[in-house]
Amino acid sequence: MAVDPKAFSLISYGMYIVSSFGPGRLNGQIATTVFQVTSEPPMMAVSLNCQNYTNELIKGSQKFSVAVLSQEAPLTLIGTFGFKCGRQVDKFSGMKYEICSSGNPKLLEYSLANFDVEVTQTVELGSHTLFIGKVVESQILAEGHPMTYEYYHKIKGGKTQQNAPSYIKG
Repeated sequence: MAVDPKAFSLISYGMYIVSSFGPGRLNGQIATTVFQVTSEPPMMAVSLNCQNYTNELIKGSQKFSVAVLSQEAPLTLIGTFGFKCGRQVDKFSGMKYEICSSGNPKLLEYSLANFDVEVTQTVELGSHTLFIGKVVESQILAEGHPMTYEYYHKIKGGKTQQNAPSYIKG
């Protein structure tokens, strides 16, 4: 039996901004593969394309933050963090954010919750890296509905970036 790539579109995903930092630089990107791994200790995992700048920064700092996007997040915000390269563009320019005690940026606009994470394990998976880490701080920033990947596509009319794990060519 063959693998039908469209079957993967039936898996539920959220819309998140995963961020990190390097020498004098902040960066973040849209990610859909973010999930809680354990509750005790509180741990999360995220899968990022190996070519993405955020991947490089997390490997260097061994830290990342996750912002849970609200349904009200505009396509311009998603475009900045999902379709622009952080090596050439300061994605946090003009954004409302704070710096966590870890050094990670915490996006305040259109973010319902934030998680600050220290990497405990890294797994290379061909085109992507799976970062697993302990949540050292989390907080609810606003009330609202988290944006799902389905909402982003069906209601917002959003597109999938080519480096996303859920990208289907064609």
